[in-house]
Amino acid sequence: MLWLRSLIYYLAITLISLFTGGIAGAEAGLTLACVLLSLSVCFHLYNLGRLYRWMQHPRVDNVPTSFLLWQDVFDKLYEQVRNQRKNQDKLANTLERFTSAGEALPDGVIILDEFDRIEWCNQAATQHLAIDRNSDVWQVVTNIVRQPSLREYLRTQDFAHPLLLRTTRPTEQVLSVQLVPFDSTRKLLLSRDITQLDRVQMVHRDFIANVSHELRTPLTVVGGFAETMMDMPEMEPATRARQLQLMVDQTQRMQRLVDDLLTLSRLENGQQLKEEEVDVPQLVRLLQAEAEGLSQGRHTIKIAQIAAAKLIGNHDELHSALGNLVSNAIRYTPPGGEITLSWRLEQGVPVFAVQDSGIGVSPEHIPRLTERFYRVDRGRSRATGGTGLGLAIVKHILQRHQGQLAVKSKLGEGSEFAARFPGHRALTD
Repeated sequence: MLWLRSLIYYLAITLISLFTGGIAGAEAGLTLACVLLSLSVCFHLYNLGRLYRWMQHPRVDNVPTSFLLWQDVFDKLYEQVRNQRKNQDKLANTLERFTSAGEALPDGVIILDEFDRIEWCNQAATQHLAIDRNSDVWQVVTNIVRQPSLREYLRTQDFAHPLLLRTTRPTEQVLSVQLVPFDSTRKLLLSRDITQLDRVQMVHRDFIANVSHELRTPLTVVGGFAETMMDMPEMEPATRARQLQLMVDQTQRMQRLVDDLLTLSRLENGQQLKEEEVDVPQLVRLLQAEAEGLSQGRHTIKIAQIAAAKLIGNHDELHSALGNLVSNAIRYTPPGGEITLSWRLEQGVPVFAVQDSGIGVSPEHIPRLTERFYRVDRGRSRATGGTGLGLAIVKHILQRHQGQLAVKSKLGEGSEFAARFPGHRALTD
């Protein structure tokens, strides 16, 4: 032990002094003892100075070395500094892993102190709430996110229920924000982007409302005419025939709507795609013949180009999707207009396109054309006999074939709807 070594060290000096005094006299022994003690004091002062200088910049690689008692001291220091460095590295690695885990979370995480000031936040939080980690740290969060509902939520500290925030900065989005305490003073403010979920719910609400509306009108017509016929059994034959024809028309409209709903439901259920070799050139000619029958001479239907390539896919689904594009062109092209079909390869990518000289679509409507029951002009759509589900069916069929729908249109000058398929589905001779 260190104190025992020190005791032995000074006892050795005393014995040497006494031995020298016994041989050379008391005065010589005392002189030698003083010299030895002076050297010992200088040795200790020197090592104390080295220890002081090391403590100004303590590092594990510059611990002093000495001998005797001081070497034991320096060895202990080296061991403690090395252990401390290991603990610091371990803590640093743990903190780094924690920070990396926080950064990887898809949800926003903000650590708030007792005064609701931002101590730390992850990357997702900066994107959700437009927080600058360089300038906004230690700022009150409500000074950065200026939402009265958030201020009230933090004031009441309602930990049980999340808060719904609609923000426009940096982008328009819907956030679910919840406060979670994790010690006596600090809190976690968690944010989750539920924009897509909110849109799905909105589409679901609109879908139910639109289906109800679409079915109510024909049911009202059929029910009204049926009651009229019951109340007027002696109705004129011409009037009865006219009302029966209207009832048949409305019944067929409901039938088309139900059929399209069933088709859309089957596509959305993700049933396995039965693929085969589809002779698209032959299908394009069939679509031309069907278009001429639907147009009844009111439009010019022509084929601009037919490539020899075939396609790997489901014949019935492709017929339905491409047929919907052709029938839409006929419905929204005034009499005397021109509709052009083409099947071509663009740098190895198979493309079926329908170009018309119809009424066209404004740019703001194009992104929403494939939504169920979305109509640019509701009155005109019903007059043409559409169900509002055609392009939604086209979108789902193309997705099942890894394809995309590209729309080019200019109001009053016509449109081009192009179904683009991946190159690996094309079969060329």
